[in-house]
Amino acid sequence: MLIRSGKLYADKRSNAVFLLLGKEKKVVGAEIRGTNHSRWHGMASGSKKGLGAFYVKSQNTKKIVLCESAIDALSYFAIHPDCMAASTSGANPNPAWLPLFIAKDFEIYCGFDNDETGERAANKMIHLYPMVRRLRPTKHDWNDVLRSQ
Repeated sequence: MLIRSGKLYADKRSNAVFLLLGKEKKVVGAEIRGTNHSRWHGMASGSKKGLGAFYVKSQNTKKIVLCESAIDALSYFAIHPDCMAASTSGANPNPAWLPLFIAKDFEIYCGFDNDETGERAANKMIHLYPMVRRLRPTKHDWNDVLRSQ
């Protein structure tokens, strides 16, 4: 589904490329994840991660779970497909697009990693937006949770 939609594809080096979509579904950047023996991830040159996000969603949902990466958003969605799972492209406690979901009365969860960075960013997000609730993975991140099942 994601490949057909164009939101996910493999580049010429076989890296996974997750497109960040902004207003009117315009591409504003990409998260890139290495798929060979040396694991790495980063952003495509020129990405404006504050202006958009990689996300997957079920129809007519009013629940959004914010994750630190596209692979974690996909992993969360694979476990719990009754939501919208979105990447903040790092532990970003204040993505520019978050107030749009707050204004639309979404039930918002911060699903950042279960580590010091994730906790610090989640606490800051909840301080900025008290309606956000913490949703902590039982492993380090949602991809680890999915792989353990």
